[in-house]
Amino acid sequence: MSEQILKVDNLSVEFDGHRVLDGVSFSVKPGEVLAVVGPNGAGKSVMFRALLGLIPYSGDVDWQPGVNIGYVPQKLAIERALPLTVKEFLHFKSGDTDEKEILQALESVGIKTAVSNQSHLEHHILNRRLSMLSGGEFQRVLIAWSLLGNPDILLFDEPTAGVDIGGEETIYNLLRQLHDQRDLTIILISHDLNIVYKYANQVICLNQKIVCSGVPSQVLNSESLAALYGEEATVYHHPHAMHHE
Repeated sequence: MSEQILKVDNLSVEFDGHRVLDGVSFSVKPGEVLAVVGPNGAGKSVMFRALLGLIPYSGDVDWQPGVNIGYVPQKLAIERALPLTVKEFLHFKSGDTDEKEILQALESVGIKTAVSNQSHLEHHILNRRLSMLSGGEFQRVLIAWSLLGNPDILLFDEPTAGVDIGGEETIYNLLRQLHDQRDLTIILISHDLNIVYKYANQVICLNQKIVCSGVPSQVLNSESLAALYGEEATVYHHPHAMHHE
C-alpha cells in the first residue's frame, strides 16, 4: 500500500435495489493524474462520493494512511445566490484557517490578492459575493477552497462545469500547474477526451463497470469507446490530441 495513495477493490453501490457501480477496482500512485470518463449515468460522481465515504458502498476503499484529500464537486451544495462573500465561503472550509493561507490558496489559482489602496480593497475578490463572480472566477475559488489544508490528492468532478469554452483550457492548465508545483495526485472526471489525452497519464473508462483502463493513448480506441458510449462513437487521431463525437 505504501506505493499507492488509493486502492479500490470490488467497489459496488446500490440505490433502491439498482446497482449503480458494480465491482470497480483500480489503484492510484502518488503524483498520477487519473481521468475518469464515461456516459451520463455511468456512476462517475457516485464513485467519487463513495471514495469520500459520503454514501454506503460494498468493497474496499483503502487510502494511504494520513492522506489529506481535497474535493471539488460538480455542483455546490449551497446556492451561489446566498449573500456570502468569497472570504466567508473560504472560511467555511475551516473556521481556524488564517488569512495568509486563504490568500496563498487564491494566489495558487491565479487570483491576485495584493491591493494598492482602500478603493481596491473594497472591490477585492474576498469581499465580493459569490453571485457576482463569473463562471471561471467561481471555479477558481472552488479550487482554492479545495487547496486549504494542503491536500495530497485532489478530486475534481467536471472541473470546467459552468465555465465558458474559452476558459476551459485555462482551468486545465491551472490543474497542471498545481500538479507540478505541489506534487499533487489528481483524479478528475471529464467528458472531453481531448483533455484526457492531453493532461492525464492514466484513464478509467466507466459505465457501472470498468470498460477499459490504462494509458489514454493506448486504451482510448474505437473498440473501447464503442463499448463505452455505443457503436456511434468515433475516434479521430491527431498528432497531439484525441477526441470523439
